[in-house]
This record gives sequence, C-alpha cells and structure tokens, in this order.
Amino acid sequence: MELASRLLLFNEPETLRMAKLGRELRAQGVDLVDLSLGEPDFDTPEHIKEAAKAAIDDNWSHYTPVAGYLDLREAICGKFRRDNSLEYTPDQIIVSTGAKHSLANAVLAVINKGDEVIIPTPFWVTYEALVNLAEGTVVKIPGSIDNDYKITPEQLEAAITPKTRLFMFSSPCNPSGAVYSRKELEGLAEVFRRHPNVLVISDEIYEYINYCNCMESIAQFEWMKDRTIIINGLSKGFAMTGWRLGYLAAPKEIAKACEKLQGQFTSGTNAITQRAAITALTAPLDATKAMVAEFARRRARVLELMAEVPGFRFSKPDGAFYAFPCVDHYFGKRDGDEVIENASDLAMYLLNKAHVNTVTGSAFGDPQCLRLSFANSMENIEKGFARIKEALAKLQ
Repeated sequence: MELASRLLLFNEPETLRMAKLGRELRAQGVDLVDLSLGEPDFDTPEHIKEAAKAAIDDNWSHYTPVAGYLDLREAICGKFRRDNSLEYTPDQIIVSTGAKHSLANAVLAVINKGDEVIIPTPFWVTYEALVNLAEGTVVKIPGSIDNDYKITPEQLEAAITPKTRLFMFSSPCNPSGAVYSRKELEGLAEVFRRHPNVLVISDEIYEYINYCNCMESIAQFEWMKDRTIIINGLSKGFAMTGWRLGYLAAPKEIAKACEKLQGQFTSGTNAITQRAAITALTAPLDATKAMVAEFARRRARVLELMAEVPGFRFSKPDGAFYAFPCVDHYFGKRDGDEVIENASDLAMYLLNKAHVNTVTGSAFGDPQCLRLSFANSMENIEKGFARIKEALAKLQ
C-alpha cells in the first residue's frame, strides 16, 4: 500500500520508542528501572479530580467551543496576570488537546515552505518534526554544556537570515533542564528587536518545575509580546498528563489562525478536562509546590549519583525533571563484541544489559548525551544508577 510521502519527513519520537521497548521488556518479566519517563510520577491533586467529577454530574458532556470555554480562557488570562505579569484577552487564547497540539497549531499557522526556523539544541523531539511537516527548514544552534546548554545573543544573531521566520525554544528546557534568566532572555530579545519579522514560540510547559524560583518569559519585553506565541498546559505542573489539555497565548491574528486549523483537526478539547482546568488554574498551587519540592530533593541526589559515574560530564538542571549528562567518554568502548559508537548505542546497551531505560540525546539534537529522568521514586533512581555504574564498568 502506498502511503503519503509526508510520513517520510519525520521519525517516531525516540521517547515513545524507548517507552515501548521498556513495556515489551516488562511484559517478558524483566525488572526494569525506567529513567526515560517524561511525566510526573504523581497523581492529579484531589481538588482537581473533584472538579472533574462535579463536571460529569453537572452534565458537561457536549461539544465544546473550538477555542475552549470562555471562562477557562478567562482563567488562563488570570494565570498569565498572576504568574507572569502579562495581560491577554480571551480571544488571544486557544485551548487544545495538549501542549503538543498547541505547538502543532502554532507551527502550521505561521510556517510556509522554505521558511527557516531556528531551534537551539538540545530541544524537545517534536519541534523538528513539526517544522518538517510544515515544509520549513530547521536551523540548529548548538547549546554547549559549558554554557549550561543555553545559546548566546551572538549565536542567535549569526543564525538569522532573510528567510528566518521563527525561533522555537523551551525554558525550562526538556531535555537539559536549562532555564534562561531575565537578563539572558533580554539579550535574545535585543537581537529580535533588530529583526522584526521573526516570530518566537516560547514553550513554557515546565514553568512551575524550576529550582531557581524564577518564572521568566520572553514575552515580558514590550517589543516581544506581539510576536511571541506562549505554549503551556496542565501536564507537568499539575500532574495531568493523561487529561490532555494545553493552551497557547498569541497575537489575535495568530490565535484566530490556530482556531481555524483546530476546527478542522479536532474541534474543541474535552469538556470535563476543561472544567477541571479552571480549578487547577485558579486554586492555590500548594500541591504543585509540594511536587516540585520532591523533585528538588531527587535532583540533589541525582547530581550526587552522576558525580560518582566515571566519565559523566554534566551541568546542573535548573528546571524540569531531567539530567542530561555528556557520555562521550564511553564512545568506542566495548563489552565483548558489543561496541558503543554513540549515545543511541549506549542507551540500548543500558536497556538490554542494565535493564535501565534512558533516552539518547540524538533524539534531542545532541548525540553526545543521554536524558535521565528523575520523575521516579528515590528507590528506583538509586537502583537505576547502581545498575548504570555496574554496566558501564564492563565497557573497556
């Protein structure tokens, strides 16, 4: 059967592939430690679940507006006002089926064939795939471990050409955990001031999960707000991955374009989730803060454990729940007939020999690294690192 050629423009996300391989090993009875998880290992807070139950009882069971319920969009505007000191109106907000859906809407709404999209590395796996689907051209700027995987204004300036249409990044970053400070964002924003035709997608889905007590958005600068599309959602900060709700804030023209696209793809997002989202966004953030405090405790331990692994080089993640060590020390080493040529080989080696699931940095644009999640119990984190050290010691 002949399928559409657009399927050749991108690959299955490596994060999903590794999760699938892990499930297959578990089905065979293998005791697997999963350090590839991209979701909080917490349950949704009770007050949010109660709001969903009430919504079912109150018969919120019909089709929803494409852009989302008005009172939810008003709540999202309130969240931006409370957390980011940003003013939006409901017609600038589009509610979608997850932040990934919001990203897809945004990219497809603004990118034409041949447009250049600048993406700093490392980046979340889906960014490049979405640009490819839109027939744009990805231009990568390498973020170095020496600069905590963040790019400089000089790098950004050098990458911009007359074809540049969009800049996409996340802060806090998946996979590196990098968080841009206000001063660093201002440096990038000054570059964009000189290039008024370049739009920005700022992925802020890990906003609440930061360890520097900073929630900075590039949209805070007056010359940036009307050219920035902010992506956010409920999955990370509220432990609501399976509820599938994301949202974007954008200039009205772009928001209207995203609504038009979404009207043909999915229409409105799940009614029950939307009602629960109002509670999530307007209630006190006590449960979120408690979750982040636990992530901070695990992060401290992960940094200690990585320091004990020979050859690991890493920077301290200031946000999200991932470590992103450089593992090129092990390239060219072997365990019997098995040779480790790159991070992808090392990820498979650890999966099959140590029974620890990780994700290769190649999936995120950095082939020298592995992504290790600490969205798991402290017991499993310590067990996983013990197995990693034991397996790596066999490589000669």
